[in-house]
Amino acid sequence: MTKAGIWGMGSYIGEELVTNADFEKKIDTNDEWIRTRTGIEERRFAPKDVDSSHMAYQASKDALDHAGLEAEDIDLILVATVTPDMPFPTVSNLIQHRLGAKNAAAMDISAACAGFIYGLATGQQFIENGAYKHILVVGVEKLSKITDFSDRNTAVLFGDGAGAAVLGPVSEDKGILAFELGSDGAGAMHINQKGPYLEMNGREVFKFAVRQMGDSSLRVLEKAGLTKEDCDFLVPHQANIRIMEAARERLELPLEKMSKTVHKYGNTSSASIPMAMVDELRSGKIKDGDLLVLVGFGAGLVWGSVAIRWGR
Repeated sequence: MTKAGIWGMGSYIGEELVTNADFEKKIDTNDEWIRTRTGIEERRFAPKDVDSSHMAYQASKDALDHAGLEAEDIDLILVATVTPDMPFPTVSNLIQHRLGAKNAAAMDISAACAGFIYGLATGQQFIENGAYKHILVVGVEKLSKITDFSDRNTAVLFGDGAGAAVLGPVSEDKGILAFELGSDGAGAMHINQKGPYLEMNGREVFKFAVRQMGDSSLRVLEKAGLTKEDCDFLVPHQANIRIMEAARERLELPLEKMSKTVHKYGNTSSASIPMAMVDELRSGKIKDGDLLVLVGFGAGLVWGSVAIRWGR
């Protein structure tokens, strides 16, 4: 059976730097309160005239360059987002045209902060059953457009950005080894958007995430026939440093074996895992042959994890 893995990755970082000090001027909060509870020091926002499709396009171009492919080589585009430019057409359709990926089918996935994980698991199926050869998976969010900046509990948490991965066939000992997906709709209203802005019950989400991030990481390793001792590097959804630390401790990994970008980008939802991976690849922390665990959770409530052996 053909194995599916990641050939290349790219990202787009919002251009406007917004620090905790900037929020101190607008709402009742302070830098110490934000940092100690979330680990966030700053975040990036996209300009008002830059929407999700633009960010997704930029990340996708970088990923194609890294993979050594042309847009015409892509068979399918999967975009994970809860902040599309418009209800329809999809972001995937918009970037399919802009990239010139004339041979690609396209669809969006809505799985909130776990969207990129759901995209990887979906793309894997098409490659491993022989239907497609090259698939572009993008996580992109412009959360600044659905954030209530008068709400001190949520205003400081979110950022804008995009991350993209090109999937393709890899050698037998590399690629996606296992995935684990799940949902608990009983918690649907803990994170939701019924009006113009997102709303969140932070206490309930925190309890759910601390439990599921660690549990899912261990379950995906078990599915792959591995143990926590086999994990070389953890890339968690960058939502909150305390949640991330809980997952790292469940895997008994040292600090340097966990990706941490939440301090500079905030929570970028479906974009956070691929954005973090791009940073770690550029810094040399992710190496050929490393066993990575990617894990995320989000509104739904949903969660997902992937165990992947890095390289082609």
